[in-house]
Amino acid sequence: MDTILAAGFLLALSVFLAIVLAIANNKLKVFEDPRIDKVAEMLPGVNCGACGSPGCTAFSEKVVSGEALPGECPVGGAETAAFIASFLGIDVGIIEKTVARLLCAGGSDVALQAAEYEGYASCRSAAVVAGGAKGCTYGCLGLGDCREACTFDAIFMAENDLPVVLQEKCTSCGDCVTICPKGLFEILPLSQHLLVQCKSLLAGEGALEQCRVACTGCGICRADAPNGLIEIKNNLAVIDPAQIDLQTELATLRCPTGSIKWTGKQQFVELRRARSAGRDVGVDT
Repeated sequence: MDTILAAGFLLALSVFLAIVLAIANNKLKVFEDPRIDKVAEMLPGVNCGACGSPGCTAFSEKVVSGEALPGECPVGGAETAAFIASFLGIDVGIIEKTVARLLCAGGSDVALQAAEYEGYASCRSAAVVAGGAKGCTYGCLGLGDCREACTFDAIFMAENDLPVVLQEKCTSCGDCVTICPKGLFEILPLSQHLLVQCKSLLAGEGALEQCRVACTGCGICRADAPNGLIEIKNNLAVIDPAQIDLQTELATLRCPTGSIKWTGKQQFVELRRARSAGRDVGVDT
């Protein structure tokens, strides 16, 4: 009899707990839109973070909730964005392509090598030893940490030991930005053609002693550029990203070291040739 009562009690308790759990599950259940998994399947699945989310699933949640647009995934490209937009019935929202830019032109052909580094072949390791073997402590160490970190094979090392970013492969994931111990990479709009390829804070001859293409903070580019586009801060020319519409190749023409570059279509080739030939040619801005 006692055994039957005990078994009956356990059965009743089990039924009661099952009912409680069922009610709790119904009350506390968080609805998850099934479209999230569908969108995640459409995405590249590389979880690179280039969209600003920690992964593809997190990005798909934002897209489904309306916090992001499909075009904000730079890896998937226009075709993937259009496919997702069609599936959800929303705008594609293609944003301007951005790429990683190396803001240093001081390769082994123009920059002073102050010492020889023989340790582990890594920029981060070399930087720990007195900032690296390069004379310019602000410059690229050229050991390729950025190349190794790039998931998309968008970086290769040139003969002058500087990394080169392949724009067509770059997804703006930011891995090179994170890995560089000198902070020489920045993610910039592809339409920003005016770049100061130097991070040295040394002034004048001090900068040139370490690198022939260093920015000396002379201010000539600021004088030649539209007002407000370039400022000299800590002996370095700095381009105001808010004034990108004012950028012009004119700001590069009189740079004595060539540290400021124009990466777009050259608009003033004949003007440069004339000046190289010693002719006094004015510019109407």
